[in-house]
Amino acid sequence: MTGLHWGILATGGIAHAFTSDLRTAGLDVTAVGSRSIDSARKFAAEYDIPHAHGSYDDLVADPDVDIIYIATPHPGHVDTALLALDHGKHVLVEKPFTLNADEAARIRDRAAEKGLLAMEAMWTRYLPHMARIREIIAAGTLGEVRVVSADHTQKISTDPQHRLNSLELGGGALLDLGIYPISFAVDVLGLPERITALARLSDAGSDAEVATVFAHPGGAVSTTVSSSRGAGTNVAQIVGTEARIEIDRVWYTPTTFRVVGPDGGVLEEFDGAVDGRGMQFQALAAERLVAEGATSSDVLSIDDTVAIMRVLDEVRRQIGVVYPGEH
Repeated sequence: MTGLHWGILATGGIAHAFTSDLRTAGLDVTAVGSRSIDSARKFAAEYDIPHAHGSYDDLVADPDVDIIYIATPHPGHVDTALLALDHGKHVLVEKPFTLNADEAARIRDRAAEKGLLAMEAMWTRYLPHMARIREIIAAGTLGEVRVVSADHTQKISTDPQHRLNSLELGGGALLDLGIYPISFAVDVLGLPERITALARLSDAGSDAEVATVFAHPGGAVSTTVSSSRGAGTNVAQIVGTEARIEIDRVWYTPTTFRVVGPDGGVLEEFDGAVDGRGMQFQALAAERLVAEGATSSDVLSIDDTVAIMRVLDEVRRQIGVVYPGEH
């Protein structure tokens, strides 16, 4: 490992979860930055962080920081990521990476120009059970993979001012929740060649439920459902011609899965339990990539991140969701 010094940009709930897991993994958290110095100092005290900054500008200028975790709401990702890159810092940007593909491409291109790592914090991809699933697929155990299905459904506030319902804050089930099963489908089957999407919009105009059907290379299909208005099973499956993988709830967090043959016999069982929430694995991957001099992840490349944002853009076009400032 490189012993990178992490900076945490913003102090909301996801920043707490990530920083807690960094501490679980024994990684170095050097600084935190918030628009409020009081918030930064409180966060720093909770996690024993040496430097607390009362602005994002001060955080990115901190010479003791090597890599910055971007934890603002997603409308703020592009500006803060570019700010960090311009100060020579690698960036791990919380998912969804940005509001749209154009913003994602700006981060990708700036990172390439600076020779720095830019990586999407799609932490699910780095979990042990997902790594094992990729090995099983690569070994041909499932035969030809034909179907992927997954949902991400939660009962969240109906308050129109809540972040998830506010178009001004990039709200909606798709970018906050649907990104998980859509990224999963792309991981297994590749980028879709055809996209069909349906949704129910909230009174605020954000998407409360979204369903997608994708056609992938070779004719495989995926289906995803995301909802912020009701909690479902949150399971996933990968169906091949020779076997299937059943991932238990909650499939996008550390969990168990089974490889099941056509006759119902269990070929393998995997227990993906880990310490903490599991967000440390993406941080460990980032440290390895920086040590190797890489500027893109080998699990989720920055080009694939941009391409997945294009998929989300097309889904939003079909369901009629436009964020302020977009055309």
